[in-house]
Amino acid sequence: MLEQLLKPLLAPLFKQWPVLEDYGWQVAAATVVVLVWLLTIVFNWVMGRLIHHLSQKAPAWDDLLLKSIRTPLRILIWVTGVSLLLEIFSRNGLPVSTEVGGDLRRLGVIILLAWGVIRFIKAGEKYLTTPVAGRKQVDRTTADAVAKLLRLVVFILAGLTVLQSSGVSISGILAFGGIGGIAVGFAAKDLLANFFGGLMIYMDRPFRVGDWVRSPDKEIEGTVEYIGWRLTRIRTFDQRPLYVPNATFTSISVENPSRMRNRRIFEHVGVRYDDADKVRAIIDDVREMIRNHPEIDTRQTIIVQLNRFGPSSLDFMVYTFTKTIQWVKYHEIKQDVMLKIADIIFSHGAEFAFPTQTIHLAAGEPELPEPVSQRPTETGQQA
Repeated sequence: MLEQLLKPLLAPLFKQWPVLEDYGWQVAAATVVVLVWLLTIVFNWVMGRLIHHLSQKAPAWDDLLLKSIRTPLRILIWVTGVSLLLEIFSRNGLPVSTEVGGDLRRLGVIILLAWGVIRFIKAGEKYLTTPVAGRKQVDRTTADAVAKLLRLVVFILAGLTVLQSSGVSISGILAFGGIGGIAVGFAAKDLLANFFGGLMIYMDRPFRVGDWVRSPDKEIEGTVEYIGWRLTRIRTFDQRPLYVPNATFTSISVENPSRMRNRRIFEHVGVRYDDADKVRAIIDDVREMIRNHPEIDTRQTIIVQLNRFGPSSLDFMVYTFTKTIQWVKYHEIKQDVMLKIADIIFSHGAEFAFPTQTIHLAAGEPELPEPVSQRPTETGQQA
């Protein structure tokens, strides 16, 4: 077939230079190389113009598709050229099987097509999770889960197609998979547990990449960096990576402080018993200050009340919520509130209490008797 295609192209050349007819297959091989080279140049020029034209518009799926398949198609041109060269070599006495060229072409098409689809899935995932004004951003964890599932499907389909094109019976593999699935399940129960644990994370979404999570059951706290099918990577606050198998999350409680609506300020402030007559006014002023504070959420509970009689102080409770959930800003607000409470206390002439003890001695108590000397010992000496 190849000779029939090249014969009309090479006929004028052999007519002009008859001596080249003795080197027909070498000329045919050189012609294939030149054609592949020219086709690559034309392909690059056409694809470059198309991508440049589409990039002038808003990012769209057709632009992503062309960028994803550009490299696989360019490689496919050379794979086709190499397969044609192998067919020429095999038909002219060189030690190359006549089926190598066709097998290489079939496998190349399957593998490069699967690679192009995987590149397109990855580009689509990046496009959907990149924040753009005027377009709703897809949840990164959901997009990552769907992309991984699609890549797995493409990988399995490509593998089965390669096996079938190589002469391997797919029905036998599927039957073996059904029979051996039980044994594999028992042998890889931990791997399957982690897989289904990751699936539950993707479905229930108790946290996503970028969230701050902690577990009261285990020493797990940090920012989620990556959610895989087997494990989740969490960056602790001392910047150490923590790798947690997904099966762990099916048996522990997980807190997600990133989804808090407010942060709480809960403090007890102690005033001296000597300032008991000023406590009511202090509490009223502190309550008014908190209600007028611009960073306090007045829709939430606000409690400023005398709470207990302490061992050395009159303690009143300050219970309120900030509008922000940012960790650093929350502490700045809390500091401002506490300093204003201190100013209110001092403005009333009161002071903070500190641990003290007062010992009362009753007047007129008899003095303790002097210690009685011990009896003499047998030697007549006192002990």
